Amino acid sequence: MARPIDYSKWKDIEISDDEDDTHPNIDTPSLFKWRHEARVQRMKEQEELKKTVETEKQAKERKLRELREKVAKAADQADPNLETLKKSLAEVEAEAVEALKKKSELDQKEKLQPWNVDTISKEGFSKTIVNKPAERAGQNMTDEEREEYMRAFVKKHESEIKHYGWLNKFDDSKRYLMEHTYLACEETANYLVIQCINLAMEEKFSAMEQVAHQTIAMQYLLELAKQLDIDPRACISSFFTKIQVADEEYKKAFLDELASFKGRIRRRAKEKVEEQLAEMEEEERQARLGPGGLDPLEVLESLPEALKECFESQDTEKLQAVIRAMDPKDARHHMKRCVDSGLWKPSAEDPNTNPEDGFKRRELESDDDDDDDKEEVEAAEEIYEEIPESKP
Repeated sequence: MARPIDYSKWKDIEISDDEDDTHPNIDTPSLFKWRHEARVQRMKEQEELKKTVETEKQAKERKLRELREKVAKAADQADPNLETLKKSLAEVEAEAVEALKKKSELDQKEKLQPWNVDTISKEGFSKTIVNKPAERAGQNMTDEEREEYMRAFVKKHESEIKHYGWLNKFDDSKRYLMEHTYLACEETANYLVIQCINLAMEEKFSAMEQVAHQTIAMQYLLELAKQLDIDPRACISSFFTKIQVADEEYKKAFLDELASFKGRIRRRAKEKVEEQLAEMEEEERQARLGPGGLDPLEVLESLPEALKECFESQDTEKLQAVIRAMDPKDARHHMKRCVDSGLWKPSAEDPNTNPEDGFKRRELESDDDDDDDKEEVEAAEEIYEEIPESKP
């Protein structure tokens, strides 16, 4: 059994401008013309309203993206204006939701409108074929493979990347990249960032700022290609044309990102210099460590002033006098640290010298038959009266 035809979708169609019967006294052609003009005017106003709502929606979405980026950066940098930015973000999010709601309502209203002679038919068939370039080398790689590819790419094209980094006009950059399209890639941008850091570490800030400008231009080009979902090589010309004739908002965003990037480069360069100095200091400290693992400079600074002067003047006799005048427990403590740090080297040839702190055991005469003298000798083994005569 054949299915019945559903005619319901044809019930909301506006009649043609010339189908209605009119009174004999009415100028029919003029009436038909007025109807048509009025309907066309309504459609035009509706289209303009649709464009206005769409433009407003896109503007809110763009502002929302920018604010989210600023909030993320402020959070990373502990910016004191973070709370203000979050408040602004919440307001813009509400505005974006309202714009989207308005767009949805307008779309729904358009769907419910009856068809007319201008909207009842649509283009039956349309097809556009775009040849998308093949994936570039360096995509879908592991971290190790990407790192190896980066090294090989830089080794092969380092001089060309540096040449691009020193260009200071958009037209020159456009011309050079059009001649060397393979430079429009992440590897070039990454190398330029490293070069900026190296220049800042050498305190060549003017050169760093020049290369930084080219770095941001490359990153903007790559971002444009990502948004359009095309190969960066295909939008070299369009990007450099756009950046030169762009509106003030786009140029301001570019300059703001450039200023922010320069600041990040300066901070990172300062951190790397501090890290290198810390590594050098640690290497020097490790080389200074004595046999007991102590730093002689740290030990020397921690000694009592009188003991410290003896080591600085390398006066052995004065050192012995100072030791005798000190509390035995304190003297052993400080001399043991001196031995562990290498400030003092006990005599290895004298069996009566304690290798831990350099003190010499006191030699006492004893009678084997006298128990009291024997106890005194045993007690004397832990008593030190002098240090070996060797230079501090």
